[in-house]
Amino acid sequence: MSIHENLLGGPAPTHLPDDPEPRELLANGADPADVAAKYPTSSLAWARLADEAYEGGRVVESYAYARTGYHRGLDALRRSGWKGHGPVPWEHEPNRGFLRALHALARAAQDIGEQAEYERCSEFLRDSSPLAAETLG
Repeated sequence: MSIHENLLGGPAPTHLPDDPEPRELLANGADPADVAAKYPTSSLAWARLADEAYEGGRVVESYAYARTGYHRGLDALRRSGWKGHGPVPWEHEPNRGFLRALHALARAAQDIGEQAEYERCSEFLRDSSPLAAETLG
C-alpha cells in the first residue's frame, strides 16, 4: 500500500498549479482590476474585485466578478484533472483564489435573493474545503 493512497475511496485532492505573479502583485498592493486585466485567468484577482465591490455596497457587481472568478477556477480545476467533485484544499495556496471566488459568489447570491445558488455554492465550498468554509465564513 502506498503512503499516498486515498483510504476513504474518494477522489484525490485537486491542487491547482501555482501562478505566483498575480498573487504577488496583489500582495504588493496592485489594483485587482489591473491584475485581472493582465491575468484574466486568475480567480484570485476576480475574487479580490468581488470583495472590493461587496465592501463598497455594489452587490450585483460583486456577483459578476465572483461568477467570473468561479468559472475561471472551474476551468483550471478541470485542466488539473478534477472530475466535478472531491477536495480542493484551502491549505494549497493556489486553490485559494477559486475558493474565495466561490465564497464571494455564495455571499452575493444570497444578497440578491438567489437562495438556490447560495445554497449550492455554500455546499460546494464546504464539500471542497471545510477549512475554507470556516476561514471565509
